[in-house]
Amino acid sequence: MIEVEHITKEYKMAKREAGFHNAVKALFSRKQDTVRALNDISFKIDDGEILAYIGPNGAGKSTTIKILCGILTPDKGNCIVDGYVPWKDRKSYVKNIGVVFGQRSQLWWDIPIIDSFELIKDMYDIDSRTYKQNVSELCQLLDLEKIVKTPARNLSLGQRMRCEIVASLLHNPKILFLDEPSIGLDAVSKLAVRDFIKRINAEKGTTVILTTHDMQDIEALTHRVMLIGKGQILLDGSLEELKKRVSDKKEIRIKHSGKTPTLCEGMNYLEQKDDKLKISLDPKMISVSEGIAYLSRETELIDLEVSDISAEEMVARLYKEYQI
Repeated sequence: MIEVEHITKEYKMAKREAGFHNAVKALFSRKQDTVRALNDISFKIDDGEILAYIGPNGAGKSTTIKILCGILTPDKGNCIVDGYVPWKDRKSYVKNIGVVFGQRSQLWWDIPIIDSFELIKDMYDIDSRTYKQNVSELCQLLDLEKIVKTPARNLSLGQRMRCEIVASLLHNPKILFLDEPSIGLDAVSKLAVRDFIKRINAEKGTTVILTTHDMQDIEALTHRVMLIGKGQILLDGSLEELKKRVSDKKEIRIKHSGKTPTLCEGMNYLEQKDDKLKISLDPKMISVSEGIAYLSRETELIDLEVSDISAEEMVARLYKEYQI
């Protein structure tokens, strides 16, 4: 269980004008701005949840993760994670969490990956049997057997990120924090990581908090989405609820071999390209089944797909609505 209550975090940022003269002045009189990264945020996350924590750059996502990990201490408020206050009980607390920062590595750069794993084993005091079992299972699931004897500096970004995930799970943490884990990954690596996250959540009940700008990660992994902007929690709900909040309309994509159909009330063209059409359908005016039946009478359908608004479009509209 993660329980965050009224957390606030501020930063002091030095500012000065460009130029040598202003640089000298800044040595004696420095101007500072106060930036409120988090502004009185509160939320709860249950055991075994996969939560997508989303927002634009600078919204406060990484600050929240660092507070939940015990790296930062908030200025106000409190936080209980699995019975611990992260920044007060950090030595005991970190044994229960795994963390992957997409732009920071926990692997030693010049030594083989397996040696980094051995060092992490000693740091977390993992018994030999558990360590061997976890290394074997995790490396097999993420297809790392052939590269664990290679130094981190010789690996591709995708290979290294998969190794980072293994390193974060060697001690069987209850909670896994993933801060931009798929940044820079190729399609194959992304699929492997997504399948792996779903598997450890289903089999071990690992709670996963995911921050990402990749909407495909959200659609593939999460049921609950929390939107943060300007340091405040703006929305919290299921992916489907947020999509309906933005738009409850359906999108129908068809490929046809006959004439371009004339649409009935409740349907509008979004895109037209040769024999392919993208149509918006309002369920309040016409049901999906009625719409499909109408289109099949109007033209010969070769292919058809019905979907809700995409996650990308949903997030773009929410950002615009909240001006973040």
